[in-house]
Amino acid sequence: VQLQASGGGLVQAGDSLRLSCVAYGRTFSRYFMGWFRQVPGKEREFVAAISGSGGDTYYEDSVKGRFTISRDNAKNTVALQMNSLKSEDTAVYYCAAGRRGISGDSGYYEYWGQGTLVTVSS
Repeated sequence: VQLQASGGGLVQAGDSLRLSCVAYGRTFSRYFMGWFRQVPGKEREFVAAISGSGGDTYYEDSVKGRFTISRDNAKNTVALQMNSLKSEDTAVYYCAAGRRGISGDSGYYEYWGQGTLVTVSS
């Protein structure tokens, strides 16, 4: 599975941004999908995850109520809608795919996209 993330950019605090990740490969619906983010010098951290059917979602506490993860299995895409952005959301965002189960543990994910930069100015 190859993943390609897009949608990053420079926004102001309070704005919204929608990230998208397209997966190239078969059986996309069998994969749990996740979004992670990383700030230079820090470890990659979990943001959100979604089950293969889209029926289950899981969020890191700091983004609950602001971010929404969704997927379209017909189009092999997963999205992260980010609202009420804060300066601390600034990071490179990565999408990831795995089959072990919905999780915030990066070790559960086998495939990673290249990352897209989100910069939130205060």
